[in-house]
Amino acid sequence: MAGTDPIVTVTDAPGPEVGIVLGNCLDQHNRDHAGYWDQRPLAVLVRDPDTGTVLGGLTGRTSLGLAFIDLVYLPATLRKRGYGARILQEAEAEARRRGCRAGVLYTITFQAPGFYARHGWEEFGRVECDPPGTARVFFRKTFTLADGPDSS
Repeated sequence: MAGTDPIVTVTDAPGPEVGIVLGNCLDQHNRDHAGYWDQRPLAVLVRDPDTGTVLGGLTGRTSLGLAFIDLVYLPATLRKRGYGARILQEAEAEARRRGCRAGVLYTITFQAPGFYARHGWEEFGRVECDPPGTARVFFRKTFTLADGPDSS
């Protein structure tokens, strides 16, 4: 490759190795600048009691003092029964145990922005998207000792 420029390509099928290469490189960059690296996956799962099958839950990660909530899903049969609140509270509690000072997430206006607001998450931005009249809604929450499970 000496003497030639790299090739830039666009694809909708990058393959799993791309995420590994980019992730490892970015992790090293962050480690070099922060002086440490503490990224860990975070999941709170709701499982069928008989089969163990995952029915819903939350996935994300913690890194450098922040919790990132990436995906939250519950089937309609489990909504409005307290499971959403429980998985969110469990994720927040684990993030605090890991030393996170705050959390961030985004949802869509037709998903659950009201749910997050009711649980103390503060909207800090919106970006319009499709279908028309829809937006991505960005939330943050500061975690304090008073939020913790042992703070009576």
